[in-house]
Amino acid sequence: MCIVYLIAFLFSLTSEQCSSKLMEDSSQSFMERMHTGKTSFIYFGNHVNPTIKLFMEQLEMSADALQDYGISVVKVNCSKDAIANYCTGEKLMTKAYLFRGSEVLRSFDIDTVFDVNAIVSHVLFSVLFNEVRYVHTPAELLRVESTAKQNSDIVVGHIPVLGLPEHRALMEAAFVYGTKYQFVQTSGTLVLKHMGVVDLSSSQARLWFLHCKGVSRRSDPCPSTPMRKPLNTINIHTFLQLMEAPLVTESVLDPSEVDVVHLHLGVPVLYLFSQPQTQHLDRATAQTLGLQLRGEVGVVLIHRDNPNVKTSLKYNAAYRLPQEDVKYFTLNSAEGVVKLFKEELLQEQKLENEEEDEEHWSDLGDAVCMAFIQSYIEVADALEGMNGVKLAAVNCGEWTDICSDQNVTSFPTVLIYRPMAAAQLYRGMLGTKSLHRFILLSLGSSPYILSSSAEVMSFLEGDLYSKHMYLTPVKVLGLFSSTHDMGVTSFEEAARLLRGESILGLFAHKEAEQWVEGLSVNLPALLVSRGPGVPYEVYSLPSSSPTDLVSLIKQVELDRFPELTVENLPWYLELGKPLLLLFIGKEDSTESTKALAEIKQPLSSGQLDSFLPCWIHLGRTPVGRSILEKYLGFVPPLPVLVMSQLKTGEEVFLFPPERPLMAKNILQWIHDVENGQEQPAGLIPDGKWGPPVPFFDFLAIMDQEAPTYAVQRAPKMKTGGREDHRENKHVTPNQKQTPHPSSNPQAPRQHSEL
Repeated sequence: MCIVYLIAFLFSLTSEQCSSKLMEDSSQSFMERMHTGKTSFIYFGNHVNPTIKLFMEQLEMSADALQDYGISVVKVNCSKDAIANYCTGEKLMTKAYLFRGSEVLRSFDIDTVFDVNAIVSHVLFSVLFNEVRYVHTPAELLRVESTAKQNSDIVVGHIPVLGLPEHRALMEAAFVYGTKYQFVQTSGTLVLKHMGVVDLSSSQARLWFLHCKGVSRRSDPCPSTPMRKPLNTINIHTFLQLMEAPLVTESVLDPSEVDVVHLHLGVPVLYLFSQPQTQHLDRATAQTLGLQLRGEVGVVLIHRDNPNVKTSLKYNAAYRLPQEDVKYFTLNSAEGVVKLFKEELLQEQKLENEEEDEEHWSDLGDAVCMAFIQSYIEVADALEGMNGVKLAAVNCGEWTDICSDQNVTSFPTVLIYRPMAAAQLYRGMLGTKSLHRFILLSLGSSPYILSSSAEVMSFLEGDLYSKHMYLTPVKVLGLFSSTHDMGVTSFEEAARLLRGESILGLFAHKEAEQWVEGLSVNLPALLVSRGPGVPYEVYSLPSSSPTDLVSLIKQVELDRFPELTVENLPWYLELGKPLLLLFIGKEDSTESTKALAEIKQPLSSGQLDSFLPCWIHLGRTPVGRSILEKYLGFVPPLPVLVMSQLKTGEEVFLFPPERPLMAKNILQWIHDVENGQEQPAGLIPDGKWGPPVPFFDFLAIMDQEAPTYAVQRAPKMKTGGREDHRENKHVTPNQKQTPHPSSNPQAPRQHSEL
């Protein structure tokens, strides 16, 4: 697994809780709170499972932070006090509510407010909804600028992912400085391009200060200054202080005696010396440099005609870096000074950022392990008492030889061991549902060996394994004329590679011919069942290697009109087809139902074969909202249809919202896009989302540095039992093959993105 000191972690949580500001309301105190008119963030629950326990710990930490902003954080135990409208229904335990008095400002899924940063940022953004402007396009930002001219300056924050520490830092700054500046938040790429950002693929949060207050003419743009440091609370405060500082400070003292705000903020200072006869030119030069270096360097103009200035005449400039002495030099040109400072500052900042990134990724690697160990514990609890399943955790920091023998070099890693079989690497999502589903599917045979047509029918209808039927409705059956068929061995090996991912059956019998009678397919063949009442699909099964069969089986399992999820996304993107992607909010709404049906019409007639029609449910897959914002720069009213990943480039096209979402209109729109008659609504950021933490073999390094550290201990084990949340995967076949998972258990799976 990874190095996890679980006891110390739990102890630190316990000590934090002692001073928590989290309050608990009874029915009476809740009603009293509703009449105070004050703002409260309230969670209603009736029991605690491991997931809720983690959320409650984050809720307690947020109580301390939000108290500073006059916001109370409250929990209600619905087991003791059943409060009407909030302690009943399926949303109980999955929602938290933001109240102002008795008015609900907003409700949040606890998946959205997943930690203290997410809670604080979303709550403050909701409270400041009327103060912080959210813009999607450059035109909207220009309208804000037009209103602000001669009135106030603007702080623009680009937050690519909501709920992270950068989002919290921006909202906290808006709460403090909101009466002084107009705060604006955006998350799309269109505004980034408008602000002059070249690399649109970067996921970095950014901040700009727009100097609108001093702009007198409506036709003049607001000058902007970017903040070039990481977006956190301290850097924002420092940056805003620098924006308030004079562009140029004039002094009659030597540089070492000049006291300016920049020195207290840890910012370099440039000193220019002025002669009486060139005072106007020197002042103009200082102003020019002040504009070019604003936000990074303070500029001081020192008048030599004062007797307090004793600097040698051979120098006409000096600079002072934070916590260093003044250094003098001769200024030959303004461009030379900018180059000197930019190169020195950028080099220093680059080194600092590399150190911060190294520390960040190191912390993130431990954080991934800490998050997954909780999911692993939840799976162990769910499987407690189940025969034939034992879950164990190995700390590779202590048992390096075990991990090294198993070729484990990336973390966390899950391996499945069975008697007389090679270890199988778990390649799924690092979450409770995915791992739980994989283990349950692994308990069955792979493949199921069937000996009669009656058993085939039982297998296809789900009777053979009814207790796990909810895990996936899709079954794939290999049909062979006899057990001596050369392809049987390859099929059996492919089934072993797919154990835990697919439900596979094998029918090698003379009766197999009956299952392909009347079809243009000969044995051997693959028969696919998608559940009761759905016609079977039959495909030819060519003579192939086990890994090629894995690819073919994964291919025929794919749906023709899939709901995209984080888990199945890589498989569908590997098809390489342009996406025709429908975003919906509620699957059972009239608009969503009709939109889904309209797309199925041309799909069934083969008119969309060159595309991958698919849909995303923003409720079940919240990341879909971020994808939509990345595509368009904003989230339009749902449902919404977009087209992306065309061969012509990175453009994204939006189905005109003023046109009815009907089959004939969709086909006409596709025709117009392909013929260049539609304008793109956005761009896909260039670049790939690689793995967040580079993998490396640190076990060998640890053993080399401290050979005696790896004291071997017997790993603790826990038997596994009860069923966890159910996850359904609906898939249908596609005619283009996808790359198969490697037969090497340690080979990392290739991922892609929208």
